Amino acid sequence: MLLFLILSGSNSLHAQHDTISLNPLTVRGFAPERFMAGLKVQRIDSVTIQQFRFQNISELLAFHSPMAFKNYGPGQLNTVAFRGTSSMHTAVLWNGLNINQPNLGQTDFSTLPVAGFERLAVQYGASASVVGTDAVGGSLLLESAGRQPSGLRAQLCRQQGSFNNFQTQAGATYGGKAGASSYFSGKTLVYDGQMNNNYGTTERRNYLFEPSKSRQRGLVQDLTWNLRKQRQISAHAWFTDNSVVLAPENPVAREQTRTQSYRSMVQYQTPSWTWRTAWIRDLIEFGKGDFSTPEHTGTDRFVTRLEKEKEWNLSKNGSPLSVRMGAELAHYRTRVEGYTLPLITENRADIFVMSRWQATERLLFSAALRQAFVTRFDPPLTPSVGVDYVFFTTQKTTLKAKGAVAKSYRVPTLNERYWKTLGNPDIRPERSWNKEIGVELKQNIADSQILTASLTAFHNRVDDWTYWNPERNYRVENLQLVVARGVEFLSRYQTTYLRWQLGATAGYALTRASQERLYDAYAADIVGKQLVYVPVHQGNLTIFAQRGTLRLTALGRAVKRSYYTFDNSRNLPGYVFVSLLGEKTLTLARLQATMQAQVHNLTNAFYLNVKRNAMPGRSFSFTLLVAYNSESK
Repeated sequence: MLLFLILSGSNSLHAQHDTISLNPLTVRGFAPERFMAGLKVQRIDSVTIQQFRFQNISELLAFHSPMAFKNYGPGQLNTVAFRGTSSMHTAVLWNGLNINQPNLGQTDFSTLPVAGFERLAVQYGASASVVGTDAVGGSLLLESAGRQPSGLRAQLCRQQGSFNNFQTQAGATYGGKAGASSYFSGKTLVYDGQMNNNYGTTERRNYLFEPSKSRQRGLVQDLTWNLRKQRQISAHAWFTDNSVVLAPENPVAREQTRTQSYRSMVQYQTPSWTWRTAWIRDLIEFGKGDFSTPEHTGTDRFVTRLEKEKEWNLSKNGSPLSVRMGAELAHYRTRVEGYTLPLITENRADIFVMSRWQATERLLFSAALRQAFVTRFDPPLTPSVGVDYVFFTTQKTTLKAKGAVAKSYRVPTLNERYWKTLGNPDIRPERSWNKEIGVELKQNIADSQILTASLTAFHNRVDDWTYWNPERNYRVENLQLVVARGVEFLSRYQTTYLRWQLGATAGYALTRASQERLYDAYAADIVGKQLVYVPVHQGNLTIFAQRGTLRLTALGRAVKRSYYTFDNSRNLPGYVFVSLLGEKTLTLARLQATMQAQVHNLTNAFYLNVKRNAMPGRSFSFTLLVAYNSESK
């Protein structure tokens, strides 16, 4: 199909030799995708981020990426299986800092509000050499805006949904006068949401709804000072408080899990140096019955990072080579009642070098190398090499090939290393080799018609995969060898017709992930079988139409069955999920009102969660956003 599009949409296949001179660009902050040549990076556009501002990131990515989510229920734990890996194999970076909970080694995606970030990108495949531990299946990159627009822009938002679920957001961005030699700007956002999940019934198709209530509250604060001589100081804070109660009306069987995170960061940047220091506190509280004697987990992380970047022109025609090198130091302190000691402390360090070389107009190389050091542990050296090559480019058509080979690793969680009896202080790091290759096509069919498409194939071999072995009373061991391989396709089309802007995005992923090592007699039944909760086939489709300030969007995703037993004898049925969204914006002087209505699960599709409980059927939500802009006339 790609070959057909190329031949039918291009009148000429000659190379473009024109040279365009560009002004120098100062890159603010750490943009890891700059050093990820050969890897697939998908950036989510700002319109989509605004549409999903009242939803968590997993709901956005389920419609716009092939990431598979393991959802325990509305408002409950929601983890990811990225490219056939587990929930502990995706690094989640907030302004360059890995925020995976170190005791569990994962992030609950239901606690990540879309509204908290201005930039969101998905990086596919192993990238530990660039971002560090956990990036075995891929990475999620969350970033704050480095500079807000001038003036005051305030917003107050309310969403009311079915089942007595509701959310409120209030926030503002503010910035100094444009053109000033020094510039201060910031963003403040507070949010509060309650999911009561009053379904009006206890079951659907003989499957029970799990009674639950959840509340999510948070504060996001970003401050930036752009100083003279291209220097910048920024401060970031993100506080979250999330509570989930199961069986809330049963005083004996009910369970409550409360998680709190306090994240703070200060950065100082010059054109060549970046220094960052951060503190993160993660608290988990779990109780049953009357919640009078909950179990506590508390972990503090103190992180300092220093980086320097330098660029050379290797030829008269300008073949820039950028090299970024640095080190990161971290100190961990954790208190968990089930650990071998009441207080566990650990030191970690990383040294790394990353390079990017634009060898020719067509050829881009990147290479990186990282070595991590951990108290009482020995992580491996992790290299990576990637290349982008432009086969040809004309005024209408660009065809690019990408390829990368990368070694990755995962430092075991604190639970895996320090839990009494079941933990294993001698456990080895998981190691993987990821290979991928792909092509990207951009076709300007006409002045108002643009088509982009990409096709990627990958193979990821993860050795020493940890396993809580039931034959050893569930003691954790390095037993499994998992091989994940697959193909991903993504395309986007945009056009204009009779004053309407029209567009569609379609994606498909084929993922085979299986255990390939025979480590005991019982493992013979699962060797070669698909990993649990990893669907082999899934796809998504988004269609939109916009005229002026009216926008209509249809979103759909299709998931084939996934297995919940290791021998693949039992499965969760596949399903098709469709949502419709419409929004209209009205403006009066400096005030703006946006109204949004959404139908979730339009076809009332039946599907189950990880626990095999029924998930909600058709539901509705209505949103009103009122904004004030001091710069409007």
